[in-house]
Amino acid sequence: MMYRVALLSRRAAILGCAALLCAGATLKAASARSGPFVNFHGNWFGSGIIRVKDQDNKLSTERMRCSAAYRQSSSSDVNLKLVCRSDSYSLDLTGDFSADARGHITGDWTEHTRNVGGNVVGQARGSRVMVRAESPVLNANLSMETHRRSQSVRLKAAGGGQQVSASIRLRRGR
Repeated sequence: MMYRVALLSRRAAILGCAALLCAGATLKAASARSGPFVNFHGNWFGSGIIRVKDQDNKLSTERMRCSAAYRQSSSSDVNLKLVCRSDSYSLDLTGDFSADARGHITGDWTEHTRNVGGNVVGQARGSRVMVRAESPVLNANLSMETHRRSQSVRLKAAGGGQQVSASIRLRRGR
């Protein structure tokens, strides 16, 4: 009888440990599904409008095609690549962003066609991420809002004698 009680107690202890491990894995998975970048992961495609005002105040407006790729290393970290092309304008932006528990975003960015980069600071609120990209020669405000399989991206930048604004609509690729 004593052997059976010991065996049952041992099985209960093993099952209890297994339950704790499963609960820990479930909590970790749940936290990986939360965070400001949870809906960003994957490849996105779409189009938009870009407006460029040069130093002579000449305004040009063009349609452009865009693609974006977001890779998450955790629920609070994301690597992005946004590439847009029009007839006369190219944008090739990469960045690494991190968010803390209160949604404060920091990171770095590079715009490859202009060979410029710098720091990012911003805020995540719900489905919207707003950041300011800063460098000695170019400053930009970038906002991204994601709802299920669609994302809107707005960009306003100034530097190098130009003012640029872009409005982009992306859909998640399959």
